[in-house]
Amino acid sequence: MVAICIINDGKPGHLNQSLGLAEALCRLRPDIVIQEVTPLARGTALWTWLTGRLPAGVLPDGLGVPPALVLGAGHATHLSLLALKRAWQVPGVVLMRPSLPLGCFDLCLMPGHDAPPARDNVIATRGALNRMRPGQKQRGRGVILIGGPSRHSDWDETMLLAQLERILVADDTRWCMTSSRRTPASTEQRLAALPGVEFVPASETARDWLPRQLAGASACWVTEDSVSMVYEALTAGCAVGTLKVPGQKGNRLHKGLQQLADAGLVTPYDGWRGETLRAPASGFDEAGRCAKELLARGWLK
Repeated sequence: MVAICIINDGKPGHLNQSLGLAEALCRLRPDIVIQEVTPLARGTALWTWLTGRLPAGVLPDGLGVPPALVLGAGHATHLSLLALKRAWQVPGVVLMRPSLPLGCFDLCLMPGHDAPPARDNVIATRGALNRMRPGQKQRGRGVILIGGPSRHSDWDETMLLAQLERILVADDTRWCMTSSRRTPASTEQRLAALPGVEFVPASETARDWLPRQLAGASACWVTEDSVSMVYEALTAGCAVGTLKVPGQKGNRLHKGLQQLADAGLVTPYDGWRGETLRAPASGFDEAGRCAKELLARGWLK
């Protein structure tokens, strides 16, 4: 049995990335088990990093097998990751562009929109890793994911509704639509009034609702502000289109979406001519690809 340890900072998005990689490793190596710990107190982490000694009683009992690898996502995990890496004498993997020098980590899994440098300890990824998995696809079933205004983009309800009205009458796809915590209440009201679509507001969805919907959907439209959802829909095996929102052009996340479009992996609304969306022929599994590259380094013997 081989253990890998995730440092969990309590943010669901960061844990989603770490579990995406960890679970992909488990699919390749059924003997791997996953452990989770919270970040060490800053003083404890710094002392452990400098001395290589982990104070007794800092981590919970019952961790089981000493880990062969420690990984984490989020700036709050970095110091603890380096401390435990040294204390346990195991490789440390960070799933983002770290705030500390890249050379501190054995491996950095860095989204392409963060301009990863060409280094032996850096793997460029298409977006952030996630836990999505394709399921049994139901032909003619689709999901529409609506975000909202953010620090990266503005919001225009009229422009959004015009795009949705065209999509809903393009073919006989059965669409289910949901919002997000960023979706304005006025937008939700207008979405709920659209004919020919089942609208489920984000407040009424359970934690496993979206993974189940994406696993079975053949197509998915996502507003451009919801970049992580674009990558999750691709990982779930959906054919993906992106709905235009104002204020996106030029930022690094939008550049990542443009790279997907240039590669033929997603269809931007502006380039859509009413045809049925098509999923990438080669599939999209960045977590699986990174897991294979990690195992090839021989760290989990």
